Amino acid sequence: MRALPAAVALTAVYALTLASAQPLDLVAGAALAGALLVGLRRFLFAGRPLRSQAVGRRLVAFPRLAAAVMGEIVRGTWQVALVVVGRRPLHSPGIVCIPIGERTPSGVAASALMLTLAPGEFLVDVDWEGGSMLVHVLDASDPDAVRRHHDRFYERYQRMVFP
Repeated sequence: MRALPAAVALTAVYALTLASAQPLDLVAGAALAGALLVGLRRFLFAGRPLRSQAVGRRLVAFPRLAAAVMGEIVRGTWQVALVVVGRRPLHSPGIVCIPIGERTPSGVAASALMLTLAPGEFLVDVDWEGGSMLVHVLDASDPDAVRRHHDRFYERYQRMVFP
């Protein structure tokens, strides 16, 4: 039953992307949505359905998360700009291993997306067996500080929305 609203939403996104509500376009969007939902059902519907209270809490916490992500984008843009214009030297770029911790697979995906949105960092790989994400950062001189920053971001902003 959870798949029906998802299929409708995906079909609507498809129609909006095409800027078309022609019947054949809607049928094609519904077919594509169905194929995606069937192909990704283990990932999308692996857990128990969310209770309406959990959905409400997530919706309430989302604006705070979005604002925090925007802040990270501004901070990352500023740091990269300082390096590009030569005001800050690029001393020690590198890869930092960040523990996954209590993140769910969808939480890892959300973390990876959000940290990649901010310039200066991107996800290199996820080591599921080792329980860590490998992230390339502009300044890897203090890997513990990078880990603390990501842990603090997860606990303060992301955990309520994408655990």
